[in-house]
Amino acid sequence: MIKIRLLIILVFLCNSILAQNVIKGLTSDLTKKPIPFVSITVKDALNNNITYTYSNENGSFFLKLNKSGKYKILFSSMGFKAKTIPLIFNIDEEDFFLNISLEMESFELDEIIINSERIIKIKKDTVEVKVSKFLSSNDATVEDLLKKIPGITVDSEGTIKIGNQEIEKLMIDGDDFFERGYKILSKNMPPDQLEKIQILQKYSNNRLLNNIEESDKVALNLVLKDDAKRQWFGNVSLGLDLLSANRYHLKTYMMNFGKKNKYILLSNFNNIGYDATGDINHLIKPLRFDENANIGDNQSMNSIMNLSPNQLSFKKSRTNFNNAELVSLNAIFNPTEKIKIKTLGFFNWDEIDFFRNSIDVTNVNGTNFTNTQDFELHNKNRVAFGKVDFIYNISNTKMLEATTKYNNGDFNDISNLIFNGNSTIENLQHQNTLFDQKISYTNKFKDKKVFILTGRYIDEKSPQNYTINQFFYQDLFPSFSNANNVSQQSTNQMQFSGINAHLLDRKSNGNLLELQIGNEFRKDKLSTTFSLLQDDLVLDNPNDYQNQTAYQVNDLYLKTKYHLKINGFSIVGKLNIHQLFNRLENNDLSNNQSPFFINPSLGFDWEINDNNKIISSYSYNTTNARTIDVFSNFVLTGFRSFLKGTGNFNQLNASSLVFNYQLGNWNDRFFANTFILYSKNHDFFSTNSTINQNFTLAEKILIKDREFISINSKLDYYIKFISSNLKLKLGYTKSEFKNIVNNSALRQITSNNNSYGLELRSGFKGFFNYHIGTKWTTTEIETTINNSFTNNVSFVDLSFVFNKKIDFQLQSERYYFGNLQSDNTYYFLDFDARYKLIENKLTLGITGKNLFNTERFRNFSISDIGTSATEYRLLPRFVLLKLEYRF
Repeated sequence: MIKIRLLIILVFLCNSILAQNVIKGLTSDLTKKPIPFVSITVKDALNNNITYTYSNENGSFFLKLNKSGKYKILFSSMGFKAKTIPLIFNIDEEDFFLNISLEMESFELDEIIINSERIIKIKKDTVEVKVSKFLSSNDATVEDLLKKIPGITVDSEGTIKIGNQEIEKLMIDGDDFFERGYKILSKNMPPDQLEKIQILQKYSNNRLLNNIEESDKVALNLVLKDDAKRQWFGNVSLGLDLLSANRYHLKTYMMNFGKKNKYILLSNFNNIGYDATGDINHLIKPLRFDENANIGDNQSMNSIMNLSPNQLSFKKSRTNFNNAELVSLNAIFNPTEKIKIKTLGFFNWDEIDFFRNSIDVTNVNGTNFTNTQDFELHNKNRVAFGKVDFIYNISNTKMLEATTKYNNGDFNDISNLIFNGNSTIENLQHQNTLFDQKISYTNKFKDKKVFILTGRYIDEKSPQNYTINQFFYQDLFPSFSNANNVSQQSTNQMQFSGINAHLLDRKSNGNLLELQIGNEFRKDKLSTTFSLLQDDLVLDNPNDYQNQTAYQVNDLYLKTKYHLKINGFSIVGKLNIHQLFNRLENNDLSNNQSPFFINPSLGFDWEINDNNKIISSYSYNTTNARTIDVFSNFVLTGFRSFLKGTGNFNQLNASSLVFNYQLGNWNDRFFANTFILYSKNHDFFSTNSTINQNFTLAEKILIKDREFISINSKLDYYIKFISSNLKLKLGYTKSEFKNIVNNSALRQITSNNNSYGLELRSGFKGFFNYHIGTKWTTTEIETTINNSFTNNVSFVDLSFVFNKKIDFQLQSERYYFGNLQSDNTYYFLDFDARYKLIENKLTLGITGKNLFNTERFRNFSISDIGTSATEYRLLPRFVLLKLEYRF
């Protein structure tokens, strides 16, 4: 009874603290004409300011008070006599309404102060940026413009972040075309037709969830100028290489945003290494976390084989020998006031050449050897993607959404590989076909209560055919010494279906209750056939290298979440209950499993004041093994790499702790953020490997206890006296894992990474601006032996705008690799110059890349089994003469 009474008292106190009432009113002169922008200040009995506001354009205003008492309200406006009225306020009574009349007053001005229009305006959760104050003549795309706006960062690959968070989408006049594939828009759209940019905080993808869901998402909205609406505008740009005849860049962009129909048509053809799309997967499969009605967003397939290079430590465009052809046709139709139809068509053809030489030194458990590789890859790919969004606003409180996606990709990879002096040809033909249907119904049945019902079906197939014209596996298959080539055919298919019912209930005191119940079913089929051949004759299909796997997972779940608010402090509790029904068929052997587990999570958000915020959470998660973990025999994953799954069911347990401290806000003069993540995998998959000079056999094994910690700090500071923004970044990660190599005991491996860097970007109003920066990275691997190295990347970008017709940009980069004995420092220089022949119509430009004509690039990496020195071939120097026409 004592606990119940204390709980009742606590709830009463919370409601009392959070309770508040509203004072509404209208300001006018003696003729009853409304007076806008009147300053209204509330003072207590001690003459302390309690709150304030301004009347709007119509003279109306409102104030919120959360405590009963005696107050004074002061009304003041230039040209009128100030007026003070007393007020006895009772929070339990209904809203107050005041009509205030002010008397005009003449006065003499000693001086005149003219305030210019504010460049950045903050309206609740929306920040508006006036484009004309940041736009310069050298901004060719929206991406160029965004780089100069305080608080917005754009990395080298085009990812846009507000503070430390990536944006949810990039819209135009409130309409979204590309979701997380926004780079297609930001990398191609010219910015000169924009009036302002809106930064939308606490953004909701579902309009009926505004002010109900607890959102920390951010989005950008590009607002067009009035004269750019309801008419076609765009540009055509052509660039040709002056030094040779084989480099070109042609791109077109057209847009029409009418009242009912809206169109964006764009194309990009180039062989200068320019990536006009960013990561296509962000367009095809946008991944969102903690998104309402996001059922199925985390479903994907892993390819068995991939010849494409991994992410490099420098600009992708330097090694991207491409021949890309991109066409994107996008439209929005509004046949009625309630119906909106969005269509997106994306077609991309590309031919990519990639060149890499490497020396790999292996030194582990008494095994020592060196491998050399001279690798040339030619890739042909064709991707066709289409999406239709159907949105039916049944009423102000009900909405039906349906999204249909279809993707078809065809890829052909051919590599010419010289491995330890042996000429080898690899051929990988693979396809990807995806059909994705999602339907969601939203009903806001009360002012603060929403019910969402979502269903989804996904069907994806990815067959692969791999051949290699050499036989490196004599030690594995000694009975087939006459074999001279191998092949592997594989088929990977995934089907997913799911339904989810979601209730969101925002309480009157601000607390939020969420309940979800649903069922997800996924079925995977993996088939691999590995063959030893003599010319075209199949000699054998080794038993331990064939797989016929069918894996079914049915997940019946209940998810609960409660967000408790007490002033500036919030407690978030989650409890997810899962009942799984697993079925695994491996090479005609089948097993069933029905695991039950609970995933709890507890976190808190503490807004100490406007400038200090703390977010922290702890979670314990159990995850189910994937298809790539459970097959029972070996598959070929590279020309000399075989991988084997566990052949059984597994659930992996992990704990994680997150701490985030934020000082200031991203749009303040000073902003700092520190993020700490600690996780412990109580179970994790590692490998038991046999490493040979010609091949590697890796078998997945289940190991206990692995730890990971990551600490990242970022500081932004605007230095007023030099009109420049300083960014400081510090990072540290430490990871531990274990494995077995060549029959060794279980090995403990520790990886440490330290990084620190700074950037300084100017915001001068004159003809000159700069952007300089440097970053140092130290990597260390600790096993029975220790390896470490330190790299550095620095850059200096200079911009000159001589007048309205002429501008010039210079970009330079320096790379240093600490563990290379020679050729360890590289310099790059690029430039871009433009001359406006006809303002806003015709522009002549010249662009130069790799002016020092650096032909090759080397870097160094380490692992738990050895070291690798790799050399990449770079695009040679080229100079493009460009002509751009805008209409």
